[in-house]
Amino acid sequence: MDFTLTEAQRELAALTRKILDSSDHPWPDLVKSGVVPEDPAEFGVLEHCAVQVELGRAVAAVPYLPTMLAQQALAQFDTPRPGAVLSVALAEDQNGAKTTVPFATTASAFLVVHDDQVFLVEAGDLDISAQELVDGSDAGTFEFTGGRLIEGLTPDWLITRYTVGLCAFQLGVTERALELTAEYARTRVQFDRLIGSFQAVAQRLADAYIDVAAIRLTLWQAAWRLSEGLDAAAEVATAKFWAADAGHRVAHTAVHVHGGTGIDMSHEVHRYFTAAKRAEFELGGATAQLLKLSAAW
Repeated sequence: MDFTLTEAQRELAALTRKILDSSDHPWPDLVKSGVVPEDPAEFGVLEHCAVQVELGRAVAAVPYLPTMLAQQALAQFDTPRPGAVLSVALAEDQNGAKTTVPFATTASAFLVVHDDQVFLVEAGDLDISAQELVDGSDAGTFEFTGGRLIEGLTPDWLITRYTVGLCAFQLGVTERALELTAEYARTRVQFDRLIGSFQAVAQRLADAYIDVAAIRLTLWQAAWRLSEGLDAAAEVATAKFWAADAGHRVAHTAVHVHGGTGIDMSHEVHRYFTAAKRAEFELGGATAQLLKLSAAW
């Protein structure tokens, strides 16, 4: 299969990268430029993934994934809310309190998964405990006490598309982390030699290259099947497995090759490490995806 992006999709990705590279406040600029469209139906799964890859490359703390996913869900199953920042709460712990919900303090409403149903909850009806994540984005937790049921919208619809978006973000994170690490290996000198000439370093980078390629291939396979309306359960679980398992290895390779600077929280590579670890565990790590695959087959 040919998963090459169309010209329009490549231009969308290029515009996203340009804005992220030049703007100190990317979210308003993404909205103004049309990367965040007023009509959720304007972009499909592949377009959203193209944007998510660029957001991952920049480790951009913007509410694109939860907002666009919720906007699409409301447009298809309920009443659209153009221009609103929305979020989704997809998991629930044993005490009924929500797990960390992205962009909780900036969202005007939430789609909340509860008891195999999806509810729309207004932000004003929730007691949100604010948090700040390691990438600088806001988040929060709250207890679900009720909301308006969205007829026809299933948790699987939300979780499947959110998972694909996470995999696209992880692809961007790992791509850029590998680029930064390769650049470092080409310039860092130890024992009068570039560290990239050491066999152990070269092997780690080669393995990381293969891992990033696997994340890329499995992501676009899952995204394409989803965009075509085909059953994509196994492909999404496979993509999430590689995003988690290979993402873990690439993140650690980036830190290890950078040496002591790799664990400095003020260094650029640390942002990619923490972003990769978040994407690794959000909505289930590698083992959870293997269990899904075994159940499917």
